[in-house]
Amino acid sequence: MKIIFLVFTLLMATMPASAQWLDRPWPGIPRTANGEPDAGAPAPRGLDGKPDFTGVWSGPPPVANLDPAQLQPWALELASQRQQNFYKERPLFRCLPNGPETESSGGWKRFIQTPTTIAILNEDLTFRVIHMDGRELETDPIPSFTGYSVGHWEGDTLVVDTNGFNDQTWVSRYGVSHTEALRVRERFSRPDFGHLQIQARFTDPETFSESWGFDTTMELAADTEMLESVCERGSDDWTGNLSDTEAKRVAVPPETLASYVGVYRGIYGGSERTYEISLVEGELIATIVGAYTALGLGAAGLEAGVPRALVPLSQTLFDGLGLGYRFMVSGDGEVESLIISHVSGDYTYARLP
Repeated sequence: MKIIFLVFTLLMATMPASAQWLDRPWPGIPRTANGEPDAGAPAPRGLDGKPDFTGVWSGPPPVANLDPAQLQPWALELASQRQQNFYKERPLFRCLPNGPETESSGGWKRFIQTPTTIAILNEDLTFRVIHMDGRELETDPIPSFTGYSVGHWEGDTLVVDTNGFNDQTWVSRYGVSHTEALRVRERFSRPDFGHLQIQARFTDPETFSESWGFDTTMELAADTEMLESVCERGSDDWTGNLSDTEAKRVAVPPETLASYVGVYRGIYGGSERTYEISLVEGELIATIVGAYTALGLGAAGLEAGVPRALVPLSQTLFDGLGLGYRFMVSGDGEVESLIISHVSGDYTYARLP
């Protein structure tokens, strides 16, 4: 299993000094007195007087407000099956386009805007085209990973309607599918120079009992460029599932489990991350403090990623949906840190007092 984050990390670690294009000031943009891009300056406008979204943007994955109770039974059952396989069928893990998955609204994107067309280029080399020439949605477009999009202006807000998705993509990284009846409405606004606000709503009567969606904000990544982030190896050769993990479960004394309870903090993906380890009914639970949750039904249904139950494989090593959680204990028996083994490497989280 190989994740695109690793590619980015290696590129940054080996970038020659001559690669000055990653740190090159953009000409003609508003700046503060100290020369930094002025994020609070007025948003630029195109020749048609509308806000111009052209630029490189980045942001975290949005909070997905999908209640599992809104899923049709078939979709809930399918998501549960995918959890059992550690989501190896996720399009991203198979080196396929993410499509409308909520995660796709984060990361890095380049917007290129003209009066009749807006193109959105993604770091994984996929792209979207939003037609702005007044056309209506096609009634029966050829199904595709990114769908068929048309947009119009409501004041300074760009409203985009998309249909024509194939059924090979997900709307959530946690295994939630959709049918070809899916429609997405997005609203884009640029309140100032440095921020892009996005609101998205998903509608698919064959999958969801009602519409749902998210709001998120991206920031302009001024004075830099977007690196490609390519999936080089898919998940076809992944082995193991939750049943296999349960079969390897070992007994750990309650007092040992209790000693691991606490808060651990470290760096993941260049940002600080905090894990809270708790003990619930004799089982360790790992929760990313302050992280988004989406569909937290536990082992019987969907897995939100946080919280997740940890299955003991030894007295110190636990499995949490395919990630390794190893508690590091000093010679005098004090728990000092937590090492989480991800496909992109091992990450150390120090235990807080």
